[in-house]
Amino acid sequence: MNSNLLLGMASLSPGNSFANSDKDRIMKLATLYPHEFSGSKLEELDNYILFVKEDNDFSNLKGLGDLSEILVEIDLYKTWRLVFLLVKLSLILHVVTVTVEIVFSPMKYIKNDLRSSIDDEFLNDCLICYIEDEVFESVPNDAIIDCFQNKSSRRVQL
Repeated sequence: MNSNLLLGMASLSPGNSFANSDKDRIMKLATLYPHEFSGSKLEELDNYILFVKEDNDFSNLKGLGDLSEILVEIDLYKTWRLVFLLVKLSLILHVVTVTVEIVFSPMKYIKNDLRSSIDDEFLNDCLICYIEDEVFESVPNDAIIDCFQNKSSRRVQL
């Protein structure tokens, strides 16, 4: 699956005047998103590949970001709606991957060998506090102490 994903994204790339364009690889990429694409919906792919290889507006593009910009600028994102969706999904994939890695990094930090017995609910609570630290920094410590102290009786006042 990872190979199909990466090869499909590379086939969409406009580098070297779309030298890596491969309809079969793009079709495999589309099959990874079955809710958005069916076999009959990508009939526009042949026309798209021919057009972008011949049109001068697409000759000096560096990456998928440039491709998406030019498709919007010359109003072709509506004409090749499904190809444009594949380009957007390819661009978003990097952001989603980084977001997942950002979440797992604190989880490794919080749930280390010393805390391997943490149950899921407590781990989730710790992760929320760690990941959303900007929100929690805006809450004064006195408010947290008062809230905690009022929850039940304590042997010692904080």
